[in-house]
Amino acid sequence: MPERKLIAENRRARFDYFIEETYEAGIMLLGTEVKSLRNGRANIAESYASADKGELYLINAHIPEYAPAASFNHEPRRPRKLLVKRRQLTRLVGAVEREGRTLVPLRLYFNDRGIAKLEIALAKGKKAHDKREATKDREWKRDQARLMREKG
Repeated sequence: MPERKLIAENRRARFDYFIEETYEAGIMLLGTEVKSLRNGRANIAESYASADKGELYLINAHIPEYAPAASFNHEPRRPRKLLVKRRQLTRLVGAVEREGRTLVPLRLYFNDRGIAKLEIALAKGKKAHDKREATKDREWKRDQARLMREKG
């Protein structure tokens, strides 16, 4: 597996959504945003991807301002364009519009070439009973592991 420097992860996404497919997307950033990401500071927890005028945008992701840039800084929550192949874009937009799926960012990282990438997922929202089921399974697996350690 190629070397990845993880910047931000949306751990809540796997609890709130059924993840169907994942895609890797490039992300258009300004220079001060890249410097801020290299400091390891970003938050994609409340963000989502949305299609607008035939392009894909990351909405509500927070990349804090880069302090040494002073007046040349960026807007922390501005929409950022995502770079995907045309075929992937039409597939993703079709799934969102026709099937009611959501595009959720899972991870923001630098790849082995030092380029910022975003892992987005085509996801379906979970209902409250699905979340309770997931919590119950997770707790049972934890108890099971504890019992095995005590006996074995």
